Amino acid sequence: MITAGDFRNGVTFELDGQVVQVVEFQHVKPGKGAAFVRTKYKNVITGSVVEQSFNPTAKFPTAYIERKDMQYLYEDSGLYYFMDMETYEQLPIEKEKLGPSFAFVKENMEVKVLSYKGNVFGVEPPYFVELQVTQTDPGFKGDTATNATKPATLETGAEVRVPLFIDEGDMIRIDTRTGEYMERA
Repeated sequence: MITAGDFRNGVTFELDGQVVQVVEFQHVKPGKGAAFVRTKYKNVITGSVVEQSFNPTAKFPTAYIERKDMQYLYEDSGLYYFMDMETYEQLPIEKEKLGPSFAFVKENMEVKVLSYKGNVFGVEPPYFVELQVTQTDPGFKGDTATNATKPATLETGAEVRVPLFIDEGDMIRIDTRTGEYMERA
């Protein structure tokens, strides 16, 4: 059992017979009245997102999500194929189940495939990946008075904001949870 006061991003629990995952949460302590937890959660099977407030002492059964290490192989006509590292079986997954952070995954990269009772609902890439910049505008010397950034396209096709000193061909580290530039690799 988990209480609403223990909610954190990524926590999964059962609510009304559905498995949901906390996307955002905020503990609110108003001047008058009791404290509550404002939560935005996602149904892991259907993908629908709902906002709801809970009493911090409300209890919910914990949903155990299976996280399996797999290798991303290739994409073919809308299906993305992953290989189990132990049995070498291939698993096709539809694009809708991959999530926005999959834009930073390239072929042969290891990811975690998330499932609940054998039902695959998501793919979790590594927290940090190193990717090459394939296209960006050149930065100009002396343009660094502020924390200026420019758009850059990565080898996977994803777009991120990078500092002006990053050029085409540079390897950079990206935080896949936020989609932000971290550092030059």
